[in-house]
Amino acid sequence: MDLPGLRPSTDRVRETLFNWLGQDLSGMRCLDIFAGTGALGFEAASRHAQAAVLVEKDKKAHANLLANFALLQSTPAPGSVEIIHGDGLEFLKRQANQSCDLIFIDPPFQDEMLFKQAVIEAARVCDDRAGGGIYIEFPAARTREDVEALLPEWHCGKYLEAGQVKACLFRSRRG
Repeated sequence: MDLPGLRPSTDRVRETLFNWLGQDLSGMRCLDIFAGTGALGFEAASRHAQAAVLVEKDKKAHANLLANFALLQSTPAPGSVEIIHGDGLEFLKRQANQSCDLIFIDPPFQDEMLFKQAVIEAARVCDDRAGGGIYIEFPAARTREDVEALLPEWHCGKYLEAGQVKACLFRSRRG
C-alpha cells in the first residue's frame, strides 16, 4: 500500500523487536496507535497477546487493516484484535493510567508535536510490569537522548539503528 508518510516497519526491525519481547506475549494488552499496515499489532496478536488494539487515522490504511485482518482470520489469534478508525493520539489520551502493557509508537516522522505528545501519553498509559514496554521508532536524524528526555521515568533498554530508522524499547524505572 502506497500512502504518503507510511513506512512499514522493516522485517529486520520487526524481527529484532519481537526477539527483544520474546515469543510469548500471553496476557499482555497491546496498543498500536499509528497502526499503518498493522504489522506490529498483528504480530503481537499472533504471539498470544490477550488484546491487540490497532488505531489508524487514514481511511485507506484503515480499510487495508480490515482487509488484512479478514485474511488472517483463517488462523485466528488466541486473543482479541480490535481495529479502530481514529486519531491514535486522541485514543491514547482517553486511556486510563497504566492500562496497557505494551505500546507501539511509529508515527509519521514529519509531525514533531504528534511524536512528542504520543510519547508522553504512552508513559502515562503503559504499565510494563508484565514484560512489555514502550516501543518507539524514530528518524535517524533524531538522537536517542532527545527521545529519552521525553521519558524521564523510563530507560531505553534495547536500541537499534537500521538505515534511516532508529528504535528503542523503553522499560519503566519504577521496577
